[in-house]
Amino acid sequence: MFVEVPVPVSGAVPVVARPPLRRRLLRAAPPYLYLAPALILLVVWTYRPLVETAQLSFYSWNLLPTTPMTPVGLDNYERLLDVPEVGDSAWRTVVVILGLLPFSVLIPVLVGLLTRQVRGRARTVYQAMVFAPMLVAPVASAAVWQWLLAPRAGAVNRVLGTTTNWLQEPGSAQFVVILVTGWHVLGFAVLIVAAGLSGISGDYAEAAALDGATRWQTTRWVTLPLLSPTLVFLALMTVLLSAQWTFPLIETLTQGGPAHATTNIYYLLWDVGFRSFDAGLSAAAGMLLFVAFGLVAAGLVWLADRLTFHDN
Repeated sequence: MFVEVPVPVSGAVPVVARPPLRRRLLRAAPPYLYLAPALILLVVWTYRPLVETAQLSFYSWNLLPTTPMTPVGLDNYERLLDVPEVGDSAWRTVVVILGLLPFSVLIPVLVGLLTRQVRGRARTVYQAMVFAPMLVAPVASAAVWQWLLAPRAGAVNRVLGTTTNWLQEPGSAQFVVILVTGWHVLGFAVLIVAAGLSGISGDYAEAAALDGATRWQTTRWVTLPLLSPTLVFLALMTVLLSAQWTFPLIETLTQGGPAHATTNIYYLLWDVGFRSFDAGLSAAAGMLLFVAFGLVAAGLVWLADRLTFHDN
């Protein structure tokens, strides 16, 4: 008995039934639903205020609800470029960034390398002690530092045997703001470096030791290159956020003085907007600052992609 088996026609492509559109959308929706709350908050608290700031930069307004906003075109940007304090405050911002880089990059690397062998409970205590300054409110720490730096009865002057008014002299006020801010940031940076070091496999150091490399050579040619993404991240954070980190300390300790010695670009922006009540000029400064730091961040990211090493 013979059974006929159907032979497929040459060149015929079997048709696969696609699931309905609704089912495909339901399958693809969960990842976007998880991201939706973060995206909504990002739009509400970041992008919407940014758009409103850009609009406000073309108006003149004194922040009073009863006063209408007057369109002025590019007048706020022209006025901003003519304000002499802008260039001075931008230079002070650069000084702050350079002053904080040792606290956010150099010292954390040294501390992280020197304390890699800490284990057990001692490691937990060490991490807690290093991170503790980051948990102190800036206003509270400013009050303590103001007491320590008092001209006559302060502990610092007693130890040094001087009567320096650290917060009221242009030469020392900026140094104090950088020092106190660095003290705050140091613990956070050390933990970031420690996390980066823990992510580097120990096989590289063992292989280098078998090849006769010293500890310094292993650190120089193996550990630091593999740590470079972490260091670039810390440098980027310092460049973009250092002026913001100093703001509460400046407002509490010096109010931008003496003689504007501690007025950086962020404090000037706040001063123009909320003390001079020139919201349009402050918004224009904010937009220029946003563009400038955006370009700097893009440049640093571009350099990071080409100069950093990754453990694949």
